[in-house]
Amino acid sequence: MSASAKTTSSASTGTIRIDPTGFVKLGSQLPKLANILAQAVNELGLPLTQMQQRTLLFYLDQLLLWNKAYNLTAITDPEEALIKHVIDCLSIITHLPSGSLLDIGTGAGLPAVIIAICQPDRQCTALDSNQKKIRFIKQISSELGLSNMQPIASRIEAHEASYAVVTSRAFASLIDFVEVAQPRLADGGYLCAMKGKAPSEEELQALEGGWHIKTIKLIVPRLHDSRHLIEMSSRIA
Repeated sequence: MSASAKTTSSASTGTIRIDPTGFVKLGSQLPKLANILAQAVNELGLPLTQMQQRTLLFYLDQLLLWNKAYNLTAITDPEEALIKHVIDCLSIITHLPSGSLLDIGTGAGLPAVIIAICQPDRQCTALDSNQKKIRFIKQISSELGLSNMQPIASRIEAHEASYAVVTSRAFASLIDFVEVAQPRLADGGYLCAMKGKAPSEEELQALEGGWHIKTIKLIVPRLHDSRHLIEMSSRIA
């Protein structure tokens, strides 16, 4: 991606025009997708530059371009992928505690790459045992100039560093997420799980003894499905 690529926007209409240079898969849909993204960014209250929005769209373009080779996503429609992958991940940005971040089971880099693009001062580590998906993240991180992104091909059990924030959107079970993520959490850190439906009372009761738990209902622009961020911090000082 050329660093000199141009974008123009209109604050009054909430639209943005993206230079199509380098885009392959989004094609004629790029103007429409750029406007959907710009409106979502505005609704979410995110202070993203025009270049950051272009970078998010270029990430989406490359995700779809390399999907067959790397088996990155079951979603192949660009607008659906923009909403269910990119905008879905954008919805957690303002809720994340500060500090170094580990994303477990990152897959194609969701939400790790999205967070790294939006918060260039945050160090992000994308962890997945799938070598092909980590190769994709390494490739796209290099193309996008994401110096704050560290992709690692490893199982979480074999990873030893600790982080202020540990995220994941890969776990169906909150209990399973806590079990593997807790050892990687720095003192005073936070576990942040992206989930569809809010956790069951059974799940919360199983964890309440050792954790302060905050359930945040997310509003994802153009997505009508239920989305929640579960933020957990240890009760043990």
